[in-house]
Amino acid sequence: MYGAQLIHALRRREPSLEFFGVGGDRMRAAGCDTVFDSKELAVVGISEIFSHLPRIWRLFNKLIAEAEKRRPELAIVIDSPAFNWRVARQMHKCGSRVVYYVCPQFWAWRQGRVRLLRKYVHKALVIFPFDEKFYRDRGVNATFVGHPLAEVPFPEVDRAVYANQHQLDPAKPWITLMPGSRVKEVRMNLPTILASAARLGSDYEFLLPVAPTLDRDFLKALIAGNSSIRLVSDAMPALAQSRAGIIASGTATVEAALIGTPFVMVYRVSPLTYLLGRPRVRVPHFAMVNLIAGEEVVPELVQQNFTPENVVARVNEIVPDGPIRYRMVAGLAAVKARLRGLHAEESHAADRAAEVILSELAPNRGGRVFDDSIQAETAK
Repeated sequence: MYGAQLIHALRRREPSLEFFGVGGDRMRAAGCDTVFDSKELAVVGISEIFSHLPRIWRLFNKLIAEAEKRRPELAIVIDSPAFNWRVARQMHKCGSRVVYYVCPQFWAWRQGRVRLLRKYVHKALVIFPFDEKFYRDRGVNATFVGHPLAEVPFPEVDRAVYANQHQLDPAKPWITLMPGSRVKEVRMNLPTILASAARLGSDYEFLLPVAPTLDRDFLKALIAGNSSIRLVSDAMPALAQSRAGIIASGTATVEAALIGTPFVMVYRVSPLTYLLGRPRVRVPHFAMVNLIAGEEVVPELVQQNFTPENVVARVNEIVPDGPIRYRMVAGLAAVKARLRGLHAEESHAADRAAEVILSELAPNRGGRVFDDSIQAETAK
């Protein structure tokens, strides 16, 4: 999605630009010639990545070979630091200028990796307000452009029409369930989320948006027998119509914050991944919403604390009107304001990013742009 937004913004300014790289349906629709689909790199966890290394290495070599053949003026890498710092290094060696959009959160863990950005990246475009100072203090040429989701229009959906479309009871409160966007995440998170929904009972209706990276039949098989859960195609309308959410850590938590829907953040990885990764974490919170706010706005239930009993207890606190819900709603509104940035009323984050990116192109604009929008972080 971020890559597609960026391509549209760049093309509005420079229609002659050509794009190739790694992405999905949205980037292809925007005019990017994809070397392979980003779904092929969707891996979660430290221990889990080892079995996928031969395939990832093969795809990496395919990507670099294509880049060496086309010789782009500029390489744009998006998120996914475990893969993309290697892409940035190779593109730098090939003589392309390198822009990192949606810069990695190295302030959270592996801070030593900042040296890689200093060495191989000409410009870092960051989407969280505290990123800019962190990177600039460490010698990286960084600019905060705002979060790409912050200016997404609020979905205007009639509740009665939506209820009829998905066979929902409009009189009941709805809860959106978001277990993650990759198969491994869903397998780790969804069973406990489903157990939580069962405990919450028939007083609620449950919506489960199908992430673009997931197969609908895969989710259908996992929720078989749960008649109160409805699969829906888009997360934003579901969140807008829901009283609360149970949401796995990741971009979905930012979506919920921007919509203003109170939620409980949950997450689980394999025991080995958690054992290896937890000591490296350098931040006081897991949820991006809490990191942006600098305090706990939403509850975090991670690993052994992620149980049906704990989820139900927290949901029951935020569903009814009262101080806990009001405090969370106010906190989410403050987070949204920070993500929009100072110039949100003037332009979209992608437009601001496009202006910076074009300034990085050589004077004879109109060449090819390598756009690698992989966002499947290998170490959550």
